[in-house]
Amino acid sequence: MTEQLLFLRSFRNSSAFTLLEVMIAIAILAITLATLYGSQAKSLSYATEARFDFVAPALAAGKLAELESRTRPLVSDKGDFGEDFPGFNWQVEIDTATFDGIEILSGLREPLQRVDVTVQWAGSPYSYSLRYYGYWDE
Repeated sequence: MTEQLLFLRSFRNSSAFTLLEVMIAIAILAITLATLYGSQAKSLSYATEARFDFVAPALAAGKLAELESRTRPLVSDKGDFGEDFPGFNWQVEIDTATFDGIEILSGLREPLQRVDVTVQWAGSPYSYSLRYYGYWDE
């Protein structure tokens, strides 16, 4: 009998965790992991946007340089950037520039051309546009 009492006393005095302590620890762990996951997702979103903000202006400027150097005909067109930049698409719109209500520009001999270059990343909401005014001899 004394052995039984000794066993019960040692069982009660053991340093085991209670169910409440385990539940609190799991709740703290869940909150921490949810915060880390949200932080990681946000940083991935920022990295994706930063990549687009870096690449798209360079691609648009390159497309405009092609038009200015006459390696590409001056017509409205669209396409992609091939294997070098997969998923990036471009669109060029050419039109005669109109400056209604600006007297100083109404006396131009030849009309200016307005060139709009748009770069988009397929499957994303990102888009970059570049507008240029200039003369192009045919």
